[in-house]
Amino acid sequence: MSPRGVAIPDLRERLFDAAERIVAREGAAALTSRAVTGEAGCAKGVLHTHFGGVDAFVAELVLDRFARGAAQAQGLPDRAGQDTVAANVTRVALGLLDSFDPRVVGLAMSSDATARQIRAALADGAPGFTAIQDALAAYLDAERRLGRLPEGTDTDTTALALVGTVHHLLMTGGWPGAPDPREQAGKLVALLVP
Repeated sequence: MSPRGVAIPDLRERLFDAAERIVAREGAAALTSRAVTGEAGCAKGVLHTHFGGVDAFVAELVLDRFARGAAQAQGLPDRAGQDTVAANVTRVALGLLDSFDPRVVGLAMSSDATARQIRAALADGAPGFTAIQDALAAYLDAERRLGRLPEGTDTDTTALALVGTVHHLLMTGGWPGAPDPREQAGKLVALLVP
């Protein structure tokens, strides 16, 4: 446990990682400020001090994971001409699936306050699925210019189809009896990217 009043390096990430471990191990209902700070080895009040409460904390966690996925996708246009188009697109799809536990998003959407905070941040320009979609479309445009995709490829619609479907897979992949979302993402890429 960190002593009171001592700065904790990487506090946000430490708390976010702790929350994800709790949700993965015990489910979303177990996510309380006390559980998160206990898992992270921090003082009990640190989550409320830094985030104002669990709702705001969960919103920041979701926004952070969206931003992480968007940052990863931003480098995609620079990969044009490298590897195969399908391999690059698959990397993005799998990165989205691995970005965070869908139960965290489910938890976020079950709270009006959390959902409003996320929507407001996205409306104000916080990176999310739209940023990933835009980066993917830019990448596909670059590959089309290089002749690695057919001239008539609708890159905007392809990016929308991929990101929208992967978002769906992310949100439903943990359901009992659901097909493996990674396998489905691979099939989707094969269908969308010749």
